[in-house]
Amino acid sequence: MIAIPQAFSASYAEARVKFLEAAAALGLRIHSHLHPLKGRDGETLAMDVVRDGPPDADKLLIVSSACHGVEGYCGSGVQVHALHDAEWRETARSQGVAVLYIHALNPHGFSHIRRVTQENVDLNRNFQDFSQPLPVNTAYREVHPLLLPEQWPPGPDNQAATAAFIAERGMPAFQAAVSGGQHEFPDGLFFGGTEPTWSNRTVRTVLRQHAPGVKRLGWIDLHTGLGPSGHGERIFAARDDAATLARARAWWGDAVTSMYDGSSTSARLTGLMCFAAYDEFPQAEYTAIALEYGTRPLTEVMDALRGDHWLHLHPDAPAQLAAQIKKTMLEAFYTDTDAWKGQIVSQARQAMFEAVKGLNS
Repeated sequence: MIAIPQAFSASYAEARVKFLEAAAALGLRIHSHLHPLKGRDGETLAMDVVRDGPPDADKLLIVSSACHGVEGYCGSGVQVHALHDAEWRETARSQGVAVLYIHALNPHGFSHIRRVTQENVDLNRNFQDFSQPLPVNTAYREVHPLLLPEQWPPGPDNQAATAAFIAERGMPAFQAAVSGGQHEFPDGLFFGGTEPTWSNRTVRTVLRQHAPGVKRLGWIDLHTGLGPSGHGERIFAARDDAATLARARAWWGDAVTSMYDGSSTSARLTGLMCFAAYDEFPQAEYTAIALEYGTRPLTEVMDALRGDHWLHLHPDAPAQLAAQIKKTMLEAFYTDTDAWKGQIVSQARQAMFEAVKGLNS
């Protein structure tokens, strides 16, 4: 086992090398799905997939990172550490559970320190049936002009208007309006898109390739940006089904929260990636959580996202301002301290062991 800080990286390129080297050292086969674009330093981008366990296992645990790009700084560290963790690997293997690591679901966002894909789409709002009318987020229409002002940092008028909205409606209403997902404003925040993104299409391909005969499926999707610093909230990640929620709480404890009953720090969302599991594994019993680690206060995270989207719309911004926006963005989703990293790995490791036990219950 390696020291926990060594599993984490200072860039997407470094994270990818660590993941691929860890898998190669174990003799595990690597499936690399190359992205059509390059990274911020010209590096190759890919969704890299490694299966640790027999190809015919009927119990599968997926551990995925970087659904939201920049959040991969955290998730990749968990995956790299797991590949170096002999006790963890032996436990999964002895219990007949294959583990599928999906590294960098959104490699473009990971590399460019963005939460969204190259299409400016929030991948975790993109799993819609695009042949049907898309959900309408009327509250977002109200806040969109506030979120992306003409100048950055926002001027006093914008700050006052935003503060007035929050004072009148409350922070939960503001969070729900902003983060619930929307399909009307392609330049806006939490845009769900109007068609499946590259990452959406690619992860579906991965699922079809690696789990056609699975009977029991667990999924831990690693996220950051909500909740108290270092705390990993276990957010139910499935359809609104009482039996499935009860099973998730049997696996991971009664602390599992749900956006459906209001117990989660997350707003109620649509177009979630977890819905793909129902499409691709209709035969499987599916149980999943998003493991959501806290970083900074919610207002700081929201402002970091606003700044990032503003910069995307103003690529000619002064270099010093652009660098500051990127620094703020990274700090909003990744806390680069050994103590925080230790909290992240210990909680993820516990959740993975619990998932293996659950898959055998």
